[in-house]
Amino acid sequence: MKKLLIALVALVPTLAIAAGGGAPLDKANIDLNDTESLQRGLELFQENCAGCHSTQYQRYDRVATDLDIPLDEMRAKYLPEGAKIGELMENAIPDADAAKWFGASPPDLTLVARVRGEDWIYSYLHGFYKDESRPFGVNNTIFPLVGMPHVLEGLQGTPVKQEDGTLVATGGALTAEEYDQVVRDITGYLVYSGDPVKLERERLGWWVLGFLFIFFIVAYLLKKEYWKDVH
Repeated sequence: MKKLLIALVALVPTLAIAAGGGAPLDKANIDLNDTESLQRGLELFQENCAGCHSTQYQRYDRVATDLDIPLDEMRAKYLPEGAKIGELMENAIPDADAAKWFGASPPDLTLVARVRGEDWIYSYLHGFYKDESRPFGVNNTIFPLVGMPHVLEGLQGTPVKQEDGTLVATGGALTAEEYDQVVRDITGYLVYSGDPVKLERERLGWWVLGFLFIFFIVAYLLKKEYWKDVH
Protein backbone atom coordinates (compact mmCIF):
# COMPACT_ATOMS: atom_id res chain seq x y z
CA MET A 1 0.00 0.00 0.00
CA LYS A 2 2.84 2.39 0.87
CA LYS A 3 4.45 1.83 -2.53
CA LEU A 4 1.10 2.46 -4.25
CA LEU A 5 0.63 5.77 -2.42
CA ILE A 6 4.16 6.88 -3.34
CA ALA A 7 3.51 6.02 -6.99
CA LEU A 8 0.24 7.98 -7.00
CA VAL A 9 1.90 11.02 -5.43
CA ALA A 10 4.68 10.88 -8.02
CA LEU A 11 2.10 10.65 -10.81
CA VAL A 12 0.25 13.85 -9.87
CA PRO A 13 2.83 16.31 -11.31
CA THR A 14 2.99 14.25 -14.52
CA LEU A 15 -0.78 14.44 -14.95
CA ALA A 16 -0.73 18.16 -14.28
CA ILE A 17 1.88 18.71 -16.99
CA ALA A 18 -0.02 16.51 -19.45
CA ALA A 19 -3.22 18.44 -18.83
CA GLY A 20 -1.58 21.69 -19.93
CA GLY A 21 -1.41 25.02 -18.16
CA GLY A 22 -4.69 24.82 -16.31
CA ALA A 23 -6.19 27.82 -18.16
CA PRO A 24 -9.99 27.73 -18.58
CA LEU A 25 -11.13 26.05 -21.77
CA ASP A 26 -13.56 27.53 -24.29
CA LYS A 27 -16.47 25.46 -25.52
CA ALA A 28 -15.94 24.06 -29.01
CA ASN A 29 -19.56 22.96 -29.57
CA ILE A 30 -18.61 20.58 -32.37
CA ASP A 31 -21.39 19.19 -34.57
CA LEU A 32 -20.32 15.95 -36.25
CA ASN A 33 -23.40 16.12 -38.48
CA ASP A 34 -21.90 19.18 -40.21
CA THR A 35 -20.18 17.29 -43.03
CA GLU A 36 -19.08 20.47 -44.81
CA SER A 37 -17.24 21.62 -41.69
CA LEU A 38 -15.52 18.23 -41.41
CA GLN A 39 -14.50 18.43 -45.07
CA ARG A 40 -13.00 21.87 -44.52
CA GLY A 41 -11.28 20.56 -41.40
CA LEU A 42 -9.68 17.74 -43.39
CA GLU A 43 -8.42 20.20 -45.99
CA LEU A 44 -7.06 22.60 -43.37
CA PHE A 45 -5.39 19.77 -41.45
CA GLN A 46 -3.75 18.36 -44.57
CA GLU A 47 -2.51 21.80 -45.63
CA ASN A 48 -1.24 23.03 -42.26
CA CYS A 49 -0.69 20.06 -39.94
CA ALA A 50 -0.11 16.86 -41.89
CA GLY A 51 3.41 17.85 -42.88
CA CYS A 52 4.52 17.03 -39.34
CA HIS A 53 1.59 15.25 -37.65
CA SER A 54 0.13 12.03 -38.96
CA THR A 55 -3.29 10.50 -38.40
CA GLN A 56 -1.91 7.05 -39.03
CA TYR A 57 -4.87 5.11 -37.61
CA GLN A 58 -7.12 6.36 -40.42
CA ARG A 59 -7.23 5.34 -44.06
CA TYR A 60 -7.80 7.68 -46.97
CA ASP A 61 -10.71 5.68 -48.39
CA ARG A 62 -12.51 5.45 -45.05
CA VAL A 63 -12.25 9.21 -44.50
CA ALA A 64 -13.46 9.88 -48.03
CA THR A 65 -16.48 7.62 -47.51
CA ASP A 66 -17.37 9.06 -44.11
CA LEU A 67 -17.05 12.68 -45.28
CA ASP A 68 -18.83 12.21 -48.62
CA ILE A 69 -15.72 12.95 -50.67
CA PRO A 70 -15.44 11.19 -54.07
CA LEU A 71 -12.48 8.84 -54.16
CA ASP A 72 -11.07 10.51 -57.27
CA GLU A 73 -11.11 13.88 -55.47
CA MET A 74 -9.47 12.31 -52.42
CA ARG A 75 -6.70 10.90 -54.62
CA ALA A 76 -6.14 14.18 -56.43
CA LYS A 77 -6.13 16.47 -53.39
CA TYR A 78 -4.79 14.53 -50.43
CA LEU A 79 -2.82 11.42 -51.40
CA PRO A 80 0.98 11.77 -51.58
CA GLU A 81 2.61 10.77 -54.84
CA GLY A 82 2.68 7.00 -55.17
CA ALA A 83 0.26 6.38 -52.27
CA LYS A 84 -2.82 4.17 -52.62
CA ILE A 85 -6.33 5.10 -51.54
CA GLY A 86 -6.47 2.27 -48.98
CA GLU A 87 -3.25 3.26 -47.18
CA LEU A 88 -2.92 4.78 -43.74
CA MET A 89 -2.69 8.58 -43.47
CA GLU A 90 0.94 8.91 -42.43
CA ASN A 91 3.15 11.98 -42.75
CA ALA A 92 6.27 12.13 -44.88
CA ILE A 93 8.83 12.90 -42.16
CA PRO A 94 10.76 9.95 -40.67
CA ASP A 95 10.61 9.92 -36.86
CA ALA A 96 14.39 10.11 -36.57
CA ASP A 97 14.57 13.25 -38.73
CA ALA A 98 11.64 14.86 -36.93
CA ALA A 99 13.26 14.24 -33.55
CA LYS A 100 16.52 15.82 -34.82
CA TRP A 101 14.79 18.90 -36.25
CA PHE A 102 12.20 19.52 -33.53
CA GLY A 103 13.77 17.89 -30.47
CA ALA A 104 11.02 15.25 -30.41
CA SER A 105 8.95 13.50 -33.01
CA PRO A 106 5.59 15.31 -33.48
CA PRO A 107 2.84 13.10 -32.03
CA ASP A 108 0.24 11.32 -34.08
CA LEU A 109 -3.10 13.16 -33.75
CA THR A 110 -5.60 10.46 -34.64
CA LEU A 111 -6.78 10.08 -31.05
CA VAL A 112 -5.88 13.49 -29.63
CA ALA A 113 -9.55 14.46 -29.23
CA ARG A 114 -10.23 11.35 -27.16
CA VAL A 115 -7.20 12.01 -24.97
CA ARG A 116 -7.50 15.79 -24.59
CA GLY A 117 -11.11 16.56 -25.47
CA GLU A 118 -12.56 18.84 -28.13
CA ASP A 119 -12.55 21.91 -25.86
CA TRP A 120 -8.82 21.48 -25.23
CA ILE A 121 -7.98 21.34 -28.95
CA TYR A 122 -10.20 24.32 -29.72
CA SER A 123 -8.69 26.38 -26.91
CA TYR A 124 -5.14 25.27 -27.76
CA LEU A 125 -5.45 26.48 -31.36
CA HIS A 126 -6.72 29.80 -29.99
CA GLY A 127 -4.01 29.97 -27.33
CA PHE A 128 -0.82 30.88 -29.21
CA TYR A 129 0.79 34.23 -28.48
CA LYS A 130 4.08 35.98 -29.24
CA ASP A 131 6.95 35.06 -26.91
CA GLU A 132 10.46 35.83 -28.17
CA SER A 133 12.02 33.72 -25.42
CA ARG A 134 10.73 30.52 -27.04
CA PRO A 135 12.57 28.72 -29.88
CA PHE A 136 9.76 29.34 -32.36
CA GLY A 137 8.86 32.75 -30.99
CA VAL A 138 5.49 31.70 -29.57
CA ASN A 139 4.00 30.29 -26.40
CA ASN A 140 0.56 28.94 -25.58
CA THR A 141 -1.88 29.71 -22.78
CA ILE A 142 -3.20 26.14 -22.72
CA PHE A 143 0.14 24.37 -23.22
CA PRO A 144 2.90 26.53 -21.67
CA LEU A 145 6.38 26.14 -23.17
CA VAL A 146 4.87 24.61 -26.29
CA GLY A 147 7.46 23.14 -28.64
CA MET A 148 5.87 23.87 -32.01
CA PRO A 149 5.40 26.99 -34.16
CA HIS A 150 2.08 28.70 -34.64
CA VAL A 151 1.38 27.19 -38.05
CA LEU A 152 -1.88 29.12 -38.45
CA GLU A 153 -0.27 32.50 -37.79
CA GLY A 154 -0.63 33.51 -41.43
CA LEU A 155 -4.39 33.11 -41.07
CA GLN A 156 -4.85 34.50 -37.56
CA GLY A 157 -2.06 37.05 -37.47
CA THR A 158 0.43 37.56 -34.64
CA PRO A 159 -1.32 37.24 -31.27
CA VAL A 160 0.02 39.45 -28.48
CA LYS A 161 -0.82 38.79 -24.85
CA GLN A 162 -2.30 41.83 -23.12
CA GLU A 163 -1.88 42.76 -19.45
CA ASP A 164 -5.33 41.36 -18.63
CA GLY A 165 -4.39 38.01 -20.23
CA THR A 166 -6.43 38.42 -23.39
CA LEU A 167 -4.86 37.78 -26.79
CA VAL A 168 -5.09 40.29 -29.62
CA ALA A 169 -3.99 39.20 -33.10
CA THR A 170 -3.09 41.55 -35.94
CA GLY A 171 -1.86 41.11 -39.49
CA GLY A 172 -3.69 37.90 -40.35
CA ALA A 173 -5.43 37.02 -43.59
CA LEU A 174 -8.70 36.27 -41.76
CA THR A 175 -10.99 38.15 -39.42
CA ALA A 176 -11.40 36.88 -35.86
CA GLU A 177 -14.72 35.25 -36.80
CA GLU A 178 -13.23 33.57 -39.87
CA TYR A 179 -10.28 32.27 -37.90
CA ASP A 180 -12.61 30.93 -35.23
CA GLN A 181 -14.39 28.93 -37.93
CA VAL A 182 -11.04 27.57 -39.13
CA VAL A 183 -10.22 26.41 -35.61
CA ARG A 184 -13.68 24.89 -35.21
CA ASP A 185 -13.34 23.03 -38.53
CA ILE A 186 -9.95 21.54 -37.62
CA THR A 187 -11.20 20.61 -34.16
CA GLY A 188 -14.26 18.94 -35.63
CA TYR A 189 -12.15 16.90 -38.01
CA LEU A 190 -9.94 15.69 -35.15
CA VAL A 191 -13.03 14.83 -33.08
CA TYR A 192 -14.29 12.75 -36.01
CA SER A 193 -10.82 11.22 -36.42
CA GLY A 194 -10.76 10.03 -32.81
CA ASP A 195 -14.16 8.31 -33.06
CA PRO A 196 -15.26 7.84 -36.70
CA VAL A 197 -18.24 5.63 -35.81
CA LYS A 198 -19.68 7.86 -33.08
CA LEU A 199 -22.75 8.97 -35.06
CA GLU A 200 -23.37 5.46 -36.36
CA ARG A 201 -23.06 4.06 -32.84
CA GLU A 202 -25.53 6.62 -31.48
CA ARG A 203 -28.04 5.86 -34.25
CA LEU A 204 -27.68 2.13 -33.60
CA GLY A 205 -28.17 2.76 -29.88
CA TRP A 206 -31.68 4.13 -30.47
CA TRP A 207 -32.60 0.98 -32.42
CA VAL A 208 -31.26 -1.19 -29.59
CA LEU A 209 -33.28 0.75 -27.02
CA GLY A 210 -36.39 0.39 -29.19
CA PHE A 211 -35.83 -3.36 -29.50
CA LEU A 212 -35.38 -3.72 -25.74
CA PHE A 213 -38.57 -1.74 -25.09
CA ILE A 214 -40.60 -3.98 -27.42
CA PHE A 215 -38.95 -7.10 -25.99
CA PHE A 216 -39.85 -5.93 -22.47
CA ILE A 217 -43.51 -5.60 -23.43
CA VAL A 218 -43.56 -9.06 -25.03
CA ALA A 219 -41.78 -10.59 -22.04
CA TYR A 220 -44.18 -8.91 -19.60
CA LEU A 221 -47.28 -10.14 -21.47
CA LEU A 222 -45.80 -13.64 -21.72
CA LYS A 223 -45.10 -13.62 -18.00
CA LYS A 224 -48.70 -12.62 -17.22
CA GLU A 225 -50.06 -15.33 -19.50
CA TYR A 226 -47.74 -17.98 -18.05
CA TRP A 227 -48.45 -17.18 -14.39
CA LYS A 228 -52.18 -16.38 -14.58
CA ASP A 229 -53.24 -19.88 -13.48
CA VAL A 230 -50.66 -19.99 -10.68
CA HIS A 231 -51.97 -16.77 -9.07
